[in-house]
Amino acid sequence: MLKINLATKLTLLRVLLVPIFIVLLEIESVWTSIAALIIFAVASITDFFDGKIARKYNTITTLGIFLDPLADKLLITSAFVCFVGMYSLSIPAWMVICIIAREFVITGLRFIASSKNISIPASIHGKFKTTSQIIAIVIILLIIIIKSVMAEFYFTTPYDLFELTGIQYFCGWCLLKLPFWLMLIVTILTLYSGVAYMLEHKSIFKEEPEK
Repeated sequence: MLKINLATKLTLLRVLLVPIFIVLLEIESVWTSIAALIIFAVASITDFFDGKIARKYNTITTLGIFLDPLADKLLITSAFVCFVGMYSLSIPAWMVICIIAREFVITGLRFIASSKNISIPASIHGKFKTTSQIIAIVIILLIIIIKSVMAEFYFTTPYDLFELTGIQYFCGWCLLKLPFWLMLIVTILTLYSGVAYMLEHKSIFKEEPEK
């Protein structure tokens, strides 16, 4: 029987939270949006602790190595795909396609490296990319919650704030336009990190001379 250590259990928990997160976002109400934010926060925290626990207690396993990046990609791409389906966010599909395509390319790069017994460590570009994605998702989830609260309890919309001036106008702009610009920044950073990875490890694609 396969024994699963604590670090891997946390990673599995993150995977299991993904469908719950998706369902909560799809319902689009105040309380489900708040619950989705909490679920995302819990999942992100497990991402921080599972690696730390595995390294501290030397319980790094093949299953954990496989599941950890998979869980991360499932959680983040699920959020982005759900955001595209929300018309009020005005996030174009091409941005998410670019982000997912980058992950496919880098996964392929790692597969080729693995076939040549070459290890590709995490880079600062990749960590910065992941951090920017998490920050963007949290901010967009907060915007979704605020817009839901306005619609349900204050009988107004962010568009109404554009008729006002000063701080009200700025708040309306943030609620309506900020998701697009956040995603644009994330997309650029994601593509940049992918290109940096490819250039840094381009030697992997060199064909070995036949013996």
